[in-house]
Amino acid sequence: MCGIVGYTGPREAYPVILKGLKRLEYRGYDSAGVALLDGDLNVYKKKGKVAELEENMIGTNMHAHIGIGHTRWATHGEPNDRNAHPHLSQSGQIAMIHNGIIENYAKIKKDLLAKGYNFKSDTDTEVLLNFIEDIKKNNNCPLEEAVRIALKRIVGAYCILLIDKDDPHTIIAARKGSPLVIGIGKGEHFLASDASPIIEYTKEVVYVNDYEIAIVRPDELILKNLGNENQTPFITKLDMELAAIEKGGYDHFMLKEIFEQPTTIYDCLRGRLDTEKSTITMSGIQQYADKIINANRIMIIACGTSWHAALVAEYIIEELCRIPVEVEYASEFRYRNPIIHEGDVIIAVSQSGETADTLVAIENAKQKGAIIIGIVNAVGSSIARVSHAGAYTHAGPEIGVASTKAFTAQLAVLTMAALKIGLEKGTITKERYQQLAQELADIPEKVEAVLKTDDQIKKLAEKYKDARDFLYLGRGYNFPVALEGALKLKEISYIHAEGYPAAEMKHGPIALVDEDLPVVFVATKDSYHEKIISNMQEIKARKGKVIAIMTEGDTVTPTLADDIIVIPEADEIVAPMLSVIPLQLLAYHIGVAKGLDVDKPRNLAKSVTVE
Repeated sequence: MCGIVGYTGPREAYPVILKGLKRLEYRGYDSAGVALLDGDLNVYKKKGKVAELEENMIGTNMHAHIGIGHTRWATHGEPNDRNAHPHLSQSGQIAMIHNGIIENYAKIKKDLLAKGYNFKSDTDTEVLLNFIEDIKKNNNCPLEEAVRIALKRIVGAYCILLIDKDDPHTIIAARKGSPLVIGIGKGEHFLASDASPIIEYTKEVVYVNDYEIAIVRPDELILKNLGNENQTPFITKLDMELAAIEKGGYDHFMLKEIFEQPTTIYDCLRGRLDTEKSTITMSGIQQYADKIINANRIMIIACGTSWHAALVAEYIIEELCRIPVEVEYASEFRYRNPIIHEGDVIIAVSQSGETADTLVAIENAKQKGAIIIGIVNAVGSSIARVSHAGAYTHAGPEIGVASTKAFTAQLAVLTMAALKIGLEKGTITKERYQQLAQELADIPEKVEAVLKTDDQIKKLAEKYKDARDFLYLGRGYNFPVALEGALKLKEISYIHAEGYPAAEMKHGPIALVDEDLPVVFVATKDSYHEKIISNMQEIKARKGKVIAIMTEGDTVTPTLADDIIVIPEADEIVAPMLSVIPLQLLAYHIGVAKGLDVDKPRNLAKSVTVE
């Protein structure tokens, strides 16, 4: 959560920071603010989105060559002007921004109150800032030393940036659990939560590690650990283009990212899946293939949309590899003292690679001897670095808060991995392997065909946009797709929606069915098709409205459904990559029809870097 930006160098800092905040707004948009240092240290902040801050600043002299900026997803303190970042220390000498949560802030605040400190906000950030200033004052030490001492007593997650009137060219930064990347320019440095604000200016970046402090000046970058030992910055070249984070003519990032899926799935398969040679090349998986093949179980850890991809992967891996799979919410897994044996395989699935609960969960599992395989999108992210091995999804930046293309890319990677392991283990025949490899290779073209239903789905959205509730039903591989469809609708339209296994409908949810309830069936042709037809008949008998995602050539479903969306035929193992597309579009168009900001749904943020 929260987006942070910093700049020091010869440019005007405010335009760099403002543009960066707009690119990071998917991380939080409760409030925004900047601190600029040009002799005086001035803070400007405003409740609401970055555009409101920008409008509020019209006519203000924003000249400065160093500054920090923040776009907030509220944790401590409601969204308002006074809780917005940056915060000023009590003396007004230091400004700070923060992404994360300080868990022991209450004790520190009590001590500071006893010393006569006053607080202007309800945030844990202001407490940490004044704690740092108190240490600086009492020890007569530089700001970087005060930060180092303070962070040794802090419990929680943080990425902080500070600027000090006494040192008008330097940004002090530190991280634990929340991401920080530093861009290296010629006589200038850029700091941000991810690379999107940086790629316009440089492709050379340093990913700061946990427990590291960065002292950043226009012509100097020093990294230290909390033991005050110098660390060597590892410079990485960004493999990202500016066009990837622009809308490209689409009304919203979400729509752009839905329509990018033929390309992103192809990019995920490219260089890995060779149908002519019948090979799948995944070095990260191959490195640990023997351990995966001989594992007693695989545990997949994820949150949100990634958890739904993991549920599909559970079906795929058990079918193709005959290895027991458990899928866990990372937030539950990390707290319940799970039983982990040495040699267990843990697959961590995350779009951002920074999901706090997933990160802590795999760190705990790693300490107990588990093998960690990371499936992430963001190159250089924390989960990628903590994992023993893994695979990138190559979906490119996903700016829309509701995940779309990341889901299908995750499924593509997990399916390839399962095919590879299944073949090496001998649990699928060469013929079945080749057939599924070709099915997978055909998915990008079939997604293109599904996207042609967009106009039809837009009309469907107008028809159902005023519904108060939705029910999504599926069986087998399509049950997680139903869950994902319901989640997308909740996120984007604020309509209550539930996903259920269709067979469980009779065990409670059928009580909800009446003539006003739309029921979405993910009813593609598979081994469960006859059963789901029976479930449709049960809904129709109770006058429910049936919307069916069905396979081309199905002649039975249209006789039962009020509305149908047809997708190309595909094997049930790869079909979820097709059947989810209409559900993404339906959620998008209903949100737009209701006049909502689909890229920035209320109360949500893209990368959940706090617990």
